Amino acid sequence: MAEANYVSRARVAYDEVIRAKMAEQFKYANEMQIPKLEKIVLNMGIGESTADSKKAQRAADDLTLIAGQKAMVTRATKSIATFKVREGMPLGAKVTLRRQQMYDFVDRLVTIALPRVRDFRGLNPKSFDGRGNFAMGIKEHIVFPEIDYDKVDQIWGMDVIVCTTAKTDEEARALLTAFNFPFPQ
Repeated sequence: MAEANYVSRARVAYDEVIRAKMAEQFKYANEMQIPKLEKIVLNMGIGESTADSKKAQRAADDLTLIAGQKAMVTRATKSIATFKVREGMPLGAKVTLRRQQMYDFVDRLVTIALPRVRDFRGLNPKSFDGRGNFAMGIKEHIVFPEIDYDKVDQIWGMDVIVCTTAKTDEEARALLTAFNFPFPQ
């Protein structure tokens, strides 16, 4: 990945196959109307970090390994006494992937991580937001090969939000299906 001219398999597939397939399927008048991936946001909310603030930093370190890009620790914006949360307290971690890292992550998610999920029956086709964005949850972050199972002290879930330039859910689903996202038929 250190090479300057490296291009991921997912990006090559998008440029060479998926764009033409989408243009043919939806009959776009302009090439710029063809939907594309905009960004992917990975998020880990660590509820137990109210008791131990180091857990949020460990989650950020794991998320950095998974994403291949430095994750930031998210902090509480206001105090909530019911949840024992004070303003500025670390609550989780997040990272936003764009360009090359985004395509690398899509490739690893679809080919390596999702097949390793236990009792996996495909992604929920109702998880689109109406504007072409897709959100999914992963119950165990250890499905990614970057995480060493023996060094993990606690297993956390994570959210994966895929933002596209598609105008409708139908276009976004066709785009993600072309990237081999496993939606049930």
